[in-house]
Amino acid sequence: MDNVETMHTAVASEQPTQAPATPSAPSEPPPTRQKPLRRLRLPGSMRNLNMRRLNWHTLKRQLVPFAFLAPFLLIFAAFFFAPFVYALIQSFYKEERSGLGFGPPTIVWAGLQNYSAALHDPQFWDGIKRVILFGVVQIPIMMIVALALALLMDSAVIRLKRFFRLAVFIPYAVPAVVATIMWGFFYSPDASPIVAVFTAFHLPPPNFLGKDVLWSIANISTWEFTGYNMIIFFSALQAIPQEIYESGRLDGLSELGIALRLKLPLITPSLVLGVLFSLIGTLQLFNEPLILQRLSSYISSTYTPNIFAYNIAFVETNYYYGGAIAVILGVVTFAFSYGFLRLTRRQSGV
Repeated sequence: MDNVETMHTAVASEQPTQAPATPSAPSEPPPTRQKPLRRLRLPGSMRNLNMRRLNWHTLKRQLVPFAFLAPFLLIFAAFFFAPFVYALIQSFYKEERSGLGFGPPTIVWAGLQNYSAALHDPQFWDGIKRVILFGVVQIPIMMIVALALALLMDSAVIRLKRFFRLAVFIPYAVPAVVATIMWGFFYSPDASPIVAVFTAFHLPPPNFLGKDVLWSIANISTWEFTGYNMIIFFSALQAIPQEIYESGRLDGLSELGIALRLKLPLITPSLVLGVLFSLIGTLQLFNEPLILQRLSSYISSTYTPNIFAYNIAFVETNYYYGGAIAVILGVVTFAFSYGFLRLTRRQSGV
C-alpha cells in the first residue's frame, strides 16, 4: 500500500501545475472586408441643375471685373466714343442751298470733300505747327521742373514735405479757366504788378500779350500741370525699395549718383506716361488761348487746331467741316502718341 501511495504521489508531482483561471478581455472580432462604396448616380435633372449652378458661379466670377468697369465704360462711351463716332459720320456730309443760296438747306453726301478741304487748308496746318512748337519747348521744361521737385521731395534735404507737395499740387486743382483769368491779370499792361515793377525800375516792361503770347500760354500750362506730373514721379519714387539705395551707397554712390543712376532708370515708365499725357494735352490746346483771345489781338480764330474746329462748327455753324477737322486732329494725336510709344519702347529694348 505504501508503494502504491508513493507512485500516486510521484505521478501527481510530475503533472504541471496550472495557474488559476482569470477572466480574460473579450477578443476583437476579425476585421471584415468592406465593400467599396458605390457612386451615387443622380438623376439627369439633378446633374443638369448642378452644372447650371456651376456655370452660373463661373459666369458671375468672370463678370465681376466688368461690373466695376461699367461706370467708366458708360461715361467713356457717352462723352468720348459716341461724340467721335457722331463727328465721323457728320464729316461725310455737307450742307447745300439751292436758288443762289436763298433756298432751304439740304444735307447731301460729300464723301471726302471735307477732309480734302481741311488737309489743303493752310490755316489748319499753321495751327498744327504752332502747337508742335509749343510742345517742343514747353513739355521738356515742365518735365525737368516736375522731376527736380519730385527728387527733392524724395530726398532728405528739405523738411515740411507734405506742405510743399500740397503747395506744388494746388495749381492743378485750380480750373483752367480760373487760372487763365488770373494770369491774364498778371499779363495785362494796365493792371499787371509785374509791369509795375519794371516801370518802377525804369525798365521796358515785357509785352506778355504781344506776338510772343504763345510763351505766355506755355507759362500758364507749366504752372498748371507741373504739380500733376510731380505727383506721378514722386509716387513712382516712393515705390522703389530702400534696399536699392543702400546698395548704391555701399558701392560709393553719392546722392546725385543715386538720383541719376538708380532713381531715373527705375521711374522711366512714369516719365514716359507724363510725356505722353503732356503731348496729348498740347495737341488739344484750347482753354488758355481762347480766354486770352479777348486780351490779345495776336490770338486769332485759327490759333490752334481745336480753336479752329470750334469756330468752324459753332461760330460759322459748319458742323460737317468742323467734324472733319476734329477727326483729323484725333488721328494726328493718335499718330503722335503711338509714334512716341514705339520710339520709347525701341529705345528701352521692349
